[in-house]
Amino acid sequence: MKKIGLIIALLAVQVLCFAQVRVITNFDKDWTFVQQDVADASKPIFDDTKWRKLDVPHDWSIEGAYDKSNLTARGGGYLPSGIGWYRKSFTVDQKLAKKKVTIEFDGVMANSDVYINGVHLGKRPYGYINFSYDLTKHLNFGKVNVIAVRADNTVQPASRYYTGAGIYRHVRLIATEQVHIDDYGVFISTEDATAAAATVKVQTMVLNESLKAAQIAIETTILDPTGKVVKTAQSKQTIAAGQSFQYSQDIIVANPKLWNVESPNLYQTLTKVSVAGKVIDDQVNTFGIRAFKFDAATGFWLNGKNFKLKGACLHHDGGAVGAAVPLAIWESRLKLLREAGVNAIRTAHNPVASEFLDLCDRMGFLVMDETFDTWNSAKNNGERGYNRFFTEWWERDTRAMIMRDRNHPSIVIYSVGNEIHDDLNSPAGFKKYKDQQDLVHLLDPTRPVTMALFRPANSKVYTNGFAEIMDVVGQNYRENELVALHQAKPNLKVIGTENTHVAVQYLALRDHPFMAGQFLWTGFDYLGEADWPQITNGQGLFDRAGNWKQQSLQRQSWWAEQPVVHIVRKEENAGSGAWINNWTPTDFDTYDDAKVAVYSNSTEVELFLNGKSLGSKQKPADDSPRLWDVTFEKGTIKAIGKNNGKVVTSEEFKTAGKPAKVVLSVNKNQLKNIWDDVAFVTAKVYDAEGNLCPNADDLIKFDVSGSGFITAVDNGNIASHEPYKAAQRHAYRGVCIALVKANQPLGKITVKATADGLAGSTLSLEVK
Repeated sequence: MKKIGLIIALLAVQVLCFAQVRVITNFDKDWTFVQQDVADASKPIFDDTKWRKLDVPHDWSIEGAYDKSNLTARGGGYLPSGIGWYRKSFTVDQKLAKKKVTIEFDGVMANSDVYINGVHLGKRPYGYINFSYDLTKHLNFGKVNVIAVRADNTVQPASRYYTGAGIYRHVRLIATEQVHIDDYGVFISTEDATAAAATVKVQTMVLNESLKAAQIAIETTILDPTGKVVKTAQSKQTIAAGQSFQYSQDIIVANPKLWNVESPNLYQTLTKVSVAGKVIDDQVNTFGIRAFKFDAATGFWLNGKNFKLKGACLHHDGGAVGAAVPLAIWESRLKLLREAGVNAIRTAHNPVASEFLDLCDRMGFLVMDETFDTWNSAKNNGERGYNRFFTEWWERDTRAMIMRDRNHPSIVIYSVGNEIHDDLNSPAGFKKYKDQQDLVHLLDPTRPVTMALFRPANSKVYTNGFAEIMDVVGQNYRENELVALHQAKPNLKVIGTENTHVAVQYLALRDHPFMAGQFLWTGFDYLGEADWPQITNGQGLFDRAGNWKQQSLQRQSWWAEQPVVHIVRKEENAGSGAWINNWTPTDFDTYDDAKVAVYSNSTEVELFLNGKSLGSKQKPADDSPRLWDVTFEKGTIKAIGKNNGKVVTSEEFKTAGKPAKVVLSVNKNQLKNIWDDVAFVTAKVYDAEGNLCPNADDLIKFDVSGSGFITAVDNGNIASHEPYKAAQRHAYRGVCIALVKANQPLGKITVKATADGLAGSTLSLEVK
């Protein structure tokens, strides 16, 4: 036990020392902001004391009012655009004067200009990409410095979907010695990996930005998912002043714990850089050991297991919080998608925040990582978008994404475009794609490249040789064309990059082994790409607030492993309206002919109305829903799913009476006082018997006291123009939510909900 304790103690000291060499400082807090263009705001002597004080990440567009006349229009969801300035005063310790100090932004929307002490550092048009600037020569060490950022999205329409505005992702300062690991300079790959052994290839790019040559040693230590040291490798190389060198180390790991969707085991590398025996830089990188492939005949394989990529596309907004999305919201969304049977995510149609990919790594989601929605040719409702910058910036932006993302085990394929309108039936179109694919292969030769082809019959890409140069052929919709392509050219690997929720597209994946997977449009309703008065695109499996919808209920019956049964009915009499899942009509006098469908993966489903069986139906070969014509009666409708005569699942709904009370619930009882944590407080309207009232639209008023606050409210209604930054929201289908965050390190948060004429509700959360 003493030996084990000593090892643990030494490891703790090792990690502590490791973290003290490279200095990484969170730079999110204590900014000032103004939503307008201001002359001289870049100058350090400018007086910003009257500006708003806030922390980033921050999206100022989501705080604005919906207006049909806003220039963002249909694509941007009719929310405000314009110019915003951010400023921050800070000091850098004199002890860092001989170090290299860099500022790193994870994303600024958009066309950002960054200044340090009045000096312009650079411009970055693409709002989705990470970038950094060297501050060293411009800093006043030991004195006050001023960083200023101008974000400009005045030129509209700039996107077909909501972008947000401002410094909407995290910021940090990084201090290193002049000899240091390059930005995202550690690349870890595990192509040769089995359950018996794996070769972990670690390539480390080291820069010598000092004034003299030096013999530089690196030490790479691999830690397993429990934190135990597995192996250590050392290498040495003399690097001339102003030069760089890429070290390459192959480290054999016996009996590795493989990363997969069921058990997403994560390893770490600890990299130390030394000169003359002194550690001068260090870095921690997370990776997973796994082997995957796309096969032309059998689709996708991971660690020797063949299965489908059951994917969903996700835009980067988080609904009520806009583009500045706390990680807890993504975690909640991914849990819902997993419950519906989803195992893969397509980042539509741009680089996402790096912590989102960290979350996919931890949760075991597979990822298609995408760069652009447009190349040179514009698209409707986004005519003034990235197409203006593609020629000059595509290479730098692609390089930034691949370098940042290539260690994530969740990523299994890259996409370099979505429904590109450039002419792909021309040498220029071929070259644009090939240049991007070649760059990705250069930076990361371990993953294939695709793009989401648009109307291939029109663009001729299936007959002109374009498809043959793609690693994997991706196509949006028109699954019959993709199936026909493979049948004509069976050596091609194929995948559905964007698909709807209808059965024929589901069957195209289910019934063809060569189809590697598909990605539904979309996982969640997203802001923008909607015609007024709608302000949200409603094609998601789930709505903005995380409520289940008809398509998620059906998808769960097709994709989930667990037994599933769901009852839906046509909202209006005799088969009119949408499919909804309740037994409470809006008009009892006119509703008598109920068309009922049951989604289930059970072999047999029996339906009951007020205890009387309406018959049993077997599972159709095409997995279509089982249908009943039911004469409506108030009371209880219930469906029972059976396998081999045994009841495995059931669902029932009761007819609700008049609204009587508001009842609160929360998805977790504890919060951390960090920006990325948030609790979902759900308010539901019930009748006196405890049945949800799906037709209730009462105004719910929230009151929060103690160590927290409401950061946003929502109800999922795609046509609601109510503000998100508020303490009240109308219920929609009987439900609304408040997103609650902590503002103290410890304490208690009390949330109350009231509505006129209804009994209220209270709950508490603990801040730890």
